[in-house]
Amino acid sequence: MSKSVLTAPHFHDEAAALAYVEGRLWPQGPSCPHCGNADTAKIGVLGGKSTRPGVRKCYACRKPFSVKVGTIFESSHVPLHLWLQAIHLICSSKKGMSSNQLHRVLGITLKSAWFLSHRIRFAMKRTGGDPLGGAGKHVEADETYIGFKKGVPVKAAFHHKRAVVSLVERGGEVRSFHVERTNREIVEKIVAENVARESTLNTDEAGVYKAVGRTFADHQVVSHAKGEYARGTANTNTVEGFYSIFKRGMRGVYQHCGERHLHRYLSEFDFRYNSRTALGIDDAARADKALKGVVGKRLTYATTNGARA
Repeated sequence: MSKSVLTAPHFHDEAAALAYVEGRLWPQGPSCPHCGNADTAKIGVLGGKSTRPGVRKCYACRKPFSVKVGTIFESSHVPLHLWLQAIHLICSSKKGMSSNQLHRVLGITLKSAWFLSHRIRFAMKRTGGDPLGGAGKHVEADETYIGFKKGVPVKAAFHHKRAVVSLVERGGEVRSFHVERTNREIVEKIVAENVARESTLNTDEAGVYKAVGRTFADHQVVSHAKGEYARGTANTNTVEGFYSIFKRGMRGVYQHCGERHLHRYLSEFDFRYNSRTALGIDDAARADKALKGVVGKRLTYATTNGARA
């Protein structure tokens, strides 16, 4: 655990943690998550021995609320200061932190640690954003496969792996997608919707990029089959570097990932890459960015274990 976790009050004191979260999520003062009321004259602080700390009442809709409502913290029995520790640990670990490790470090049950980590990954999920690239910029596209079932013959292994498509703007951000298969229709749609037409698209020789490549300012191709990995500015080294970090984390830290959860792990690795030190974002700023992403992303245990979210 880093020095900041050991010394900062909001990492080990519940009152300080609550004040810290309120300051980050309510910089202009409290607002009701039920009706959107932000008029402080119509918001009161509830008191009394039976009232939970931080609970307020909105006199516009007559409902009680706290900073946890409508976030990944809602209905959680894990203390808020432990949540902040977990966010910091996951954000500061280059290849992630397993639920087993969180369970040991935080002193909570393994089930709670697993659920907590998935909620944090959900908070890291990207929402919106402009297309990658632009005039004079290079965007690399590639696909990879993760997961392997023991006992499956090598020739049949491809059909048992989970497909991922990633787009990386050189010097910028990455966007990854868990897809059912990497056929032309699916890959073309992802590339067309997420890359600016003025960009130079960089790919390998896969046929799925040929048609969509003609819609960009330029399409540079390297032939891996011929042992070619770079030709001037034509290469896919950046996206392959991202995949190497992703795979080392999935194999070395997480070891196993159910297919229905893969999209959240992709959100986690995308988030850390997009908030990396090379972009001027340190561990504290990265954790703060993740904290600000918790709003509007409540995730129940049933949803985590079942439907995609």
